[in-house]
Amino acid sequence: MARAENKETAGPATRLMAEIAKMLRERIGMTQEELGVEIGYSAAAVSAMETCAQPASDLMLVELERVLGHGLGIFVRAREYVRLDKYPAQFKNYVLLEQRAVGLCLYATLVVQGLFQTEAYARALIGGGYPPLSDERVDDLVEARIARKGLFEREPVALIELIMEEAVLRRTIGNAQVMRDQLSYLAECARRRNVTIQVLPLDCGLSGEYAGGHGGMNLVETPEHDRLVYLEAQEESLLVSEPAKVSTYAQRYAKIRSQALGPRESLGLIERLAGEHE
Repeated sequence: MARAENKETAGPATRLMAEIAKMLRERIGMTQEELGVEIGYSAAAVSAMETCAQPASDLMLVELERVLGHGLGIFVRAREYVRLDKYPAQFKNYVLLEQRAVGLCLYATLVVQGLFQTEAYARALIGGGYPPLSDERVDDLVEARIARKGLFEREPVALIELIMEEAVLRRTIGNAQVMRDQLSYLAECARRRNVTIQVLPLDCGLSGEYAGGHGGMNLVETPEHDRLVYLEAQEESLLVSEPAKVSTYAQRYAKIRSQALGPRESLGLIERLAGEHE
């Protein structure tokens, strides 16, 4: 169900795309109902898209391109920018860096890092959060999160490291089936040549050292080989660029890595825990 408040919060790309769609529809004398029939949506859905009450999904943009795009690629190219509008405000600057990064070093303490989430896991996590979100907003956020996975296939390839607390793997999100599929997907990702996954075990602090107590972090290397750190907590975020501070975070990450299980041992643990959900 479209929401009136979306009209006030819609981003610039969503508004521009909606205006273009309406202009092109009216130019060829097509009603909202007729356009809906052509693209497989109701007239109400077309109206909601044009008024920004419900931003267009990726699939709708593909269909709009087929019917209204005249081969120009307007709506296909708009997908990335409309998707960006759907991200939470505190995340928008980071996701642009993430998608251009030549290297990522990620440390996740509570849940599977978003780039590595399955759709079912992301939906259970987002849909089960607080305050509750509308079904439409959950759909938007899940779609936007899953779209980030294009980074895995991008050329030139990005080198990605992920360190997860063992508790992340043991915390059930959704249900046993969701977790089994999520753990299996992590194992699949770990076999990629450009991805390294390590697990920080629950007993890593028995030696008296535990470097992960300050929380999660994302270390980003840009195409210009600048290094940045992205931190997020309780829907607030911070992007750190000061070299001295970035260096401290990088050293802390290196210490966390030294306390984690090796990649092969980590993969074995992930596969074993996936099997426990059979």
